[in-house]
Amino acid sequence: MPQVEHRGVTIAFEEHGREGGGEQSQRLPIVLGHSFLCSGEMWREQLPALACDYRVVNVDFRGHGRSSQLDEPFTLYDAVADVIAVLDELGIQQAVWCGLSIGGMVALRAALEHPERVAGLILFDTDAGPETLAHKLKYRAMGACARRFGLRPLLPSVARLMFAATTRRENPALVDEWKQRFADIHVPSALLGLDALIKRDSLLERLAEIEVPSLVIVGEEDRSLPVPFSQRIHERLPGSSLEIIPGAGHLSALEQPARVNEVIREFLAAQATSADDGRDA
Repeated sequence: MPQVEHRGVTIAFEEHGREGGGEQSQRLPIVLGHSFLCSGEMWREQLPALACDYRVVNVDFRGHGRSSQLDEPFTLYDAVADVIAVLDELGIQQAVWCGLSIGGMVALRAALEHPERVAGLILFDTDAGPETLAHKLKYRAMGACARRFGLRPLLPSVARLMFAATTRRENPALVDEWKQRFADIHVPSALLGLDALIKRDSLLERLAEIEVPSLVIVGEEDRSLPVPFSQRIHERLPGSSLEIIPGAGHLSALEQPARVNEVIREFLAAQATSADDGRDA
């Protein structure tokens, strides 16, 4: 798996698809950012659907997947810089940033701090505000438990936060697979990631500054960041569209991949058409 060394941290990534000639050469690359506690494996259902037509860069955030384990605090802005380091390594100046949960938070910060690197946003099950007090208390209690006993005692709670009741009922094999993945996570890295999430700043008053095409997607049954969190992003992002995915929770891209892939491809096709119209004008 390719890697980039950035500020003392190894960032792992995969590249799928290639820039070709003709129409495909005009399509912007897509960079994927996964959820907290996950890795680029979370996008496995989207990669075949996208890589046939687009150059796709799938990044493991620091402390996740095959990137470096962590022993020092970091912020979401450090994660933005990590992704830009990957894009620099690949010679990609501008991309559509697609992120779920913490991945969406990273994408929003990239759009505000490095607008020249962001051509569009696809924001799954995420938030532009600060962490709520209730969540801070809950997550700090879960973090204290994980620090002492590991993640296994928390797996039932984590599964309910990550997966819709529909998924837990109709696709228990998927839930069991990811519970095992969560159990294998490096706990100190996870705790540092949790700290970065809890201490995040609010972007709500700055969303109107973002001018790129944006698609906001949320699972109808998301318990971690319920539908109203995505609705307020949509309301404040100029010209954005909102899609609510039935039967999906927080990991909507894993839970309802067929519908998610359809929505993503429709959005990207619309942006390509708009770009073509702009060139012809």
